[in-house]
Amino acid sequence: MNILIVDDEASQRTVLSGYLKKKRHTLYEADNVARGVDLFTKNPVDVVLTDFQMPNGTGLDLLKTVRSLQPQTDVIMMTAFGTIEGAVTAIREGAFDYLTKPINLDELDILLQRIEELHQLKSENKILREELAEKYSFAGIVSQSGAMEQVLNVAARVAQSSASVLIRGESGTGKELIAKAIHFASDRKAKTFLAVNCAALNENLLESELFGHEKGAFTGADKQRRGRFEMANGGTIFLDEIGEIPPATQVKLLRVLQEQQFERVGGSETIRVDVRIVAATNKDLESAIAQGTFREDLFYRLNVVTIELPPLRKRREDIGPLLEHYMNRFAKENKRKKLSFSKEAWDLLLRYDFPGNVRELENIVQRAVIMSRGEHITTQDLPLVVRSAPMESSITAMAHDQSMPNQVEKLEKDLTFEALRIHANNQSKAAKHLGLSERNLRYRLKKWGVK
Repeated sequence: MNILIVDDEASQRTVLSGYLKKKRHTLYEADNVARGVDLFTKNPVDVVLTDFQMPNGTGLDLLKTVRSLQPQTDVIMMTAFGTIEGAVTAIREGAFDYLTKPINLDELDILLQRIEELHQLKSENKILREELAEKYSFAGIVSQSGAMEQVLNVAARVAQSSASVLIRGESGTGKELIAKAIHFASDRKAKTFLAVNCAALNENLLESELFGHEKGAFTGADKQRRGRFEMANGGTIFLDEIGEIPPATQVKLLRVLQEQQFERVGGSETIRVDVRIVAATNKDLESAIAQGTFREDLFYRLNVVTIELPPLRKRREDIGPLLEHYMNRFAKENKRKKLSFSKEAWDLLLRYDFPGNVRELENIVQRAVIMSRGEHITTQDLPLVVRSAPMESSITAMAHDQSMPNQVEKLEKDLTFEALRIHANNQSKAAKHLGLSERNLRYRLKKWGVK
């Protein structure tokens, strides 16, 4: 580590620097606060080891400067017996710890090891958060349809606000994925994202899960427990299947949305939190309001911004890219180096409606990768539900789907993506296969927003 020693006693600096150099640390030395600040601003410093009492300023002055310039740098205060009270003040101001003079070098070594371990942990957490942010970013969502482009545009804009979001769509369309993307694109990304499936818990368990409980609140509550809202403080909580929340819990949730406060089950202490709520449902909440099973005021609090996720059958342009994405992912997980879909299997999957949406597509591809034995996924590797699904003709699909221009564009896309798949995304070969110039193919891909 890079360590800055600030002490007006030359003999003290000599002892410390000699010991720390033997431990292979890089040392900088200063005999006063001003010189210490100068060295700190000009060099990379991980730890500042400073005396508390010096002629031209104190270690507390240096601590405040270090905290303002580089908050992640740790400061260890060295103090004589008579200035321990000042060192305690320094701890309150953000110092890592203090040592009394004469310095016990073994104690110093233990402190530096703790700091090094914490730095390593923070670095690993930072990398993990960056990986999560990349995985759940809008750019990481596999899509090239116009319908999903609109969804992602709305989600990206709302991510920068603190507004509550209601995501609506059929099961398996990827509502939690959009919720995570909103979180990791927001200012809250360094804090916690927690998901709760409201349909999976009965009323008592759900209330305890969300708001926590005090010891003795109910049978089996043998200790105090924090709820999800407390754990997600500063971050985002995703409430899936919000339409299944019972009326009593709806009242408490409404208070959290309005006042950002609640009490644990069985408790009287008011707990304040700063949590963003993203909710999701596949239910018709308007009908639930009319039937008296869902509160209208809660609906409007949740529904500041609505995102409608279309089912996969209404964004068929995404089926091909999703099939490739999951095949490559599961092939890698199963150590299958060369794997692709046969033309017959590919055609069957492109025509299938996927009533279970993206979740069903993912499961089908995972099963197919596991079942396949050669370099190709064949029709025999697909489940019976795909192989036996009725196929609509183009004329029938057009009759109750889209206009002729849209159908023509869809056919162009299907042929183009098929050619790119056959030629492993080689645009020159794909263009020749389609009877187009490479420039014409690039123009079409750009028009469709395909990178």
